[in-house]
Amino acid sequence: MKVVIIGAGISGLSAGVYAARAGFDVTILEQHNIPGGLSTSWSRKGYYFEGGMHWLTGSSPKMPLNKVWLETGALQENNPIELRDPLYNVIDENGKVLSLYRFLPQMEKALIEYAPEDRSAIKKMCRAIKDFTNFHMPVLDTRGCKCRTPVKINPGEFIKMLPAIMRVPGLIKISYMEYVSRFKNKNLRHLLSSVIGYRYNALSFIYTLGSFASGDCGYPAGGSVRMANNMLETYQKLGGKILFRTKAENINIEDYEVRGVTVSDGRGGEQRELEADAVIVTQDARAAVDSLFDTMIDEPWVNTMRHEAVTEQNIFIGLGVKADLSHLPYCCVFPLKKPFEYAGCKWTEFRIYNYAAYKEHAPEGCTALTCLLIGESYGFWKAAKADGTYKDKKKELGELFVKQLAEFIPEVESALEVIDVATPCTYERYTGSYEGSWMSVWQKGGKQRNYPQTLDTVFGVYFAGQRIQMPGGLPIAVYTGRQAVQYLCRDFGEEFV
Repeated sequence: MKVVIIGAGISGLSAGVYAARAGFDVTILEQHNIPGGLSTSWSRKGYYFEGGMHWLTGSSPKMPLNKVWLETGALQENNPIELRDPLYNVIDENGKVLSLYRFLPQMEKALIEYAPEDRSAIKKMCRAIKDFTNFHMPVLDTRGCKCRTPVKINPGEFIKMLPAIMRVPGLIKISYMEYVSRFKNKNLRHLLSSVIGYRYNALSFIYTLGSFASGDCGYPAGGSVRMANNMLETYQKLGGKILFRTKAENINIEDYEVRGVTVSDGRGGEQRELEADAVIVTQDARAAVDSLFDTMIDEPWVNTMRHEAVTEQNIFIGLGVKADLSHLPYCCVFPLKKPFEYAGCKWTEFRIYNYAAYKEHAPEGCTALTCLLIGESYGFWKAAKADGTYKDKKKELGELFVKQLAEFIPEVESALEVIDVATPCTYERYTGSYEGSWMSVWQKGGKQRNYPQTLDTVFGVYFAGQRIQMPGGLPIAVYTGRQAVQYLCRDFGEEFV
C-alpha cells in the first residue's frame, strides 16, 4: 500500500523509517532541498550556524525515548553524545562568571556561593529539580496495533515519577518568570531566565533542569544536520523514497477516503497527482489543517488547536567572527544595562552560543556565534514583508544587535565577517510552520493539549509533529512519527516492526 508523508523533518523521517519497516511503499515529500525541517543548520561564507538543536531529550541510554532515536537511525557511531557542562554562564559586570551546572550538588553550591541571600530559594529549587530527575516521557504502544516487539510497561518507572507528579499542579499555576522573580540576586535571575522561553509555566523550567540533572539532554556531534542525514540514510536503506523541492498542495479525498496528493515543484510549476492509500502529515498541523484540504476540516480537536495554539517564535542571529573566542564559555549570558528592543519585543539579556571549540563551524582561528531572540515577532516581520521593508529591517536589527553585543565581545564589531538573520517568516518559508514557530507555549494555568493523530471524517489521514503534543520540540516530533505509523498499521491490518 502506498503511503505519502508530507515533510522530511524529524517527524516525517521517523514516520518514514517506521512505515518502511512495516512494509509500506513510502514516499516523503519535502519542499526544501535538505532534510530536517525546523531542526536545521546552514553555512554562510565558511561559517556553519547551528539553527535547530542545542540539546537532545532522550540522548541518554537510560531514557525510553533513546530506543526510538536508535531505531530511527538518528543516533549512530558518527554522532556521539557530548554532555555539555556548565550549561549556561552569566558574565557579570565585574567579569565574574556564574554557572549553571548539571550535577545538582555542584549547581547548588555554586549558586549559593554567588548569591547567599537566595540560599533558601536555591535549596527549594534544587529539591524540586531532584524530584524531576526521574520524570520523563514514557514510550507506549497504540491500543489495537499489533506490534512485533511490544513495549513492556514497567510500573516501577511510574512509581519513581510520583514525587515529580505531586509537584506538577503547583508548578503549572505560576509562570516561569514569576518563579524566577523569587530570587533576589539580579544576575541569578538573568541566569535562570535563560533556560527556556519566557512565556512558559514554571513546570517547563523545572522539568528541563531535571532532565539535565538526570544525565539526559546531551548534544550529538554534528548537530541537527548530521542527525537528520542519519535518519534519511536509514530510511533510504529500507527502500523509502524522497522527493525534494516537491511541495504538497492538496490532499485529495473521495468518499471520505484518501486518494492521493497533488504536488508541485514549489515554484508555481505544473501540478501532478501522486496516488496514496494513506497520508501522514508532518508539516505543522496548525498550518496543514487550513492549507492541505479543499474542504475545511471541522472537528473538535482541530478547532481547539486553531483557537488555542500559542506559538513559540524566535529571531535567529548567526555571526561569523575572525577571532578565536575560545576563552569564552560555550553559552554566555550577558545581562543588559538597558533592554534591547526590536520587532515589538524586549530582551533583558543576550544568550550567546559560542562554537569556538567546534572547529567544523568556522575557518581556523575564527568563531561562529549564534543567538536566539525569543518572542512574538511574527506579526512585525509579516507586516514588513507586506510593505517592502523586510530586508531593511533585518539589516537594521543586525546592526543594532552587533553594536550592543560589542559591549561584551568587542570582536563581533571589529572582526565581523558574516552576519545572518533569520526571522519567523524565514522558518515559515522553508518549513511551512505556522507563524514560523517550532514549539507550542505551555502557559501559566494552561492545559497541556495532546491532540488526536487521526480524523473522524476522513479515513487514511494521520498527523504527526511538534504541534500534536505540547510543548513540542524534537522528542515529540520523533515520538509522534512513530505513533502515526502505529495508527496506520492498526487501520490497515499490518504489523508494526
